[in-house]
Amino acid sequence: MTYLGNYLGEMDTQTHQIAFPEASIISVNGVDPEVFEAGRENAGNPIVLCHGWPDLAYTWRFQMPALVAAGYHVIAPNQRGFGNSARPDNIVDYDVEHLTGDLTALLDHFGYESATFIGHDWGAFIVWSLTLLYPQRVDKVVALSLPYLARGEMPWLDFMEAVFGSDYYFVHFNKQPGVADAVFDTDPANFINNLYRRDEPLMPPKPGMALIEIAQSDSPLGEPLLSERELAVYDSAFTRSGFTGGINWYRNLNRNWHLLAEADPIIHQPALMIYGLRDAVARSENLSAFVPNVEELCFDSGHWVHQECPTETTSAILEWLARTPAS
Repeated sequence: MTYLGNYLGEMDTQTHQIAFPEASIISVNGVDPEVFEAGRENAGNPIVLCHGWPDLAYTWRFQMPALVAAGYHVIAPNQRGFGNSARPDNIVDYDVEHLTGDLTALLDHFGYESATFIGHDWGAFIVWSLTLLYPQRVDKVVALSLPYLARGEMPWLDFMEAVFGSDYYFVHFNKQPGVADAVFDTDPANFINNLYRRDEPLMPPKPGMALIEIAQSDSPLGEPLLSERELAVYDSAFTRSGFTGGINWYRNLNRNWHLLAEADPIIHQPALMIYGLRDAVARSENLSAFVPNVEELCFDSGHWVHQECPTETTSAILEWLARTPAS
């Protein structure tokens, strides 16, 4: 293990002295994801970590060493569209069928029938969806920030446009393809630094596309979450990859709604849901109706709960895993 992945180049390879494994490129499901693996000595006890947007497997740097120490074989991919992983040109190649297929193929690659999955943000959505589509491959679920999203009667994107309007970033990504991508690509470091904040007050929404405003702001709210070295990891990765691959996940939202139509909407596996008290992502008011075996926790953080409160989040996950039998 080294003190970082492959994104620092000639820079100092120490970031908060947290060991992070070297990357491997493997071939699964017709793509070549970049995978960070630790704890091979714990083979037989797998846990897969799924990042969100705009993020990387590196987001789990605080959790990986503790999970290995607790006896887990930890597998953290840069999912398709991110880092050095494959970035297909076709938008539908980023739908929930392909993204969950990558994860089942990842299990096959390592010889596992099933695993525990942890997801943050979009990673949580993919883990919830994986559990619906391939319930036999999931032992336990830990979701950070994003609760289970019930299908409802209207496709998700249509619902969001009706409620939040055409400037809402989910809708904007779909209605004005390429516009936000180009803004974010202009200065990845500024966008990531402005987005990854701690102690950020919740503010009422303003007119316009919020993420473009954040990307172009010279006075972001709150305090920087990332150190200069940590920011350099993100800057290097997104300078290389751009943001379009990850944004294409958003461009499949209605398609995903249709793809999940025949799935049993109930999550039967034991689940832990961790919210941030100041996260702009809304907490679920009826989570147990769809996830009956869920426990819910909330920490004093914003959206990036596992990075803002790494000790509390990691301890809560480990404690829950230790006392919760698999389904």
